Amino acid sequence: MTPKELVQKGYESFAVGDMATIKSLFHEQAVIKVNGMHKFSGTYHGPDSFINDFLAHIPSHFENFKVEPKLMVAEGEYVFALVRGTAEGMEGDFGHLYKIENGKTVEFHILDDSQKLAAIMKAL
Repeated sequence: MTPKELVQKGYESFAVGDMATIKSLFHEQAVIKVNGMHKFSGTYHGPDSFINDFLAHIPSHFENFKVEPKLMVAEGEYVFALVRGTAEGMEGDFGHLYKIENGKTVEFHILDDSQKLAAIMKAL
């Protein structure tokens, strides 16, 4: 699987709530950084922390949350995705940057509009 295909598989898995597949796409020591100053901003170490401490909280803060890639650009081990994020009362374009090594995501930078996210989820 190419880096771009791996990232696409992650979005497809997220769309159907398949956390087991998402976990399998990340290296055990992956570093996930969420920008901003809301309560979920910060650095997560490993897929278990990312899933349990971040992704698991999305349903309780966003109604009908979806992330759909609009554009993906791959160069070497990096993939940048421009994604459309929507939920009740929110929509926007966000950027996600991945670093892929040996078929696993080793770095994931979530460069979302953190001000917009914090306002909608009341997570300041």
